[in-house]
Amino acid sequence: MNFRVTVLKILVSYSDGFAVMEDLKRDMAILATSGREWADRTKRLAARVPDLDIFSQGLVERISGGWQITANGRAVLELMEARPAAPEPIQAPFVEEAPAPIVTPNQVPPLPQPTDRAKRRRERGERRREARERTRENAS
Repeated sequence: MNFRVTVLKILVSYSDGFAVMEDLKRDMAILATSGREWADRTKRLAARVPDLDIFSQGLVERISGGWQITANGRAVLELMEARPAAPEPIQAPFVEEAPAPIVTPNQVPPLPQPTDRAKRRRERGERRREARERTRENAS
């Protein structure tokens, strides 16, 4: 499992892009134990941006007991997840470079629909319930 890609994916799943450390650790543990598919997926995404460094490139900020994904972080994650015409690595932008990528009309992602948000919220709740149940089972 690629830690940096996983952090970006977890943070982008929160509505404001911010998660406290406890939530990050819990979600990370769930994904780490979810099976080989997640590990393979994060490796594929990480291979698209081989020099990925979420903090020095300004993709994630540490603020008030948690981490928050930045606009650059969201843009890099979208680039990693986009289907390439040619399979060559993407160069991640540095903080000193242009703060926002130039988006052409065919690159604009569709707006998240309320059902997507509700689905993500429901899935997040299910993951939390499963984690609580595992914690209770391990405590007894």
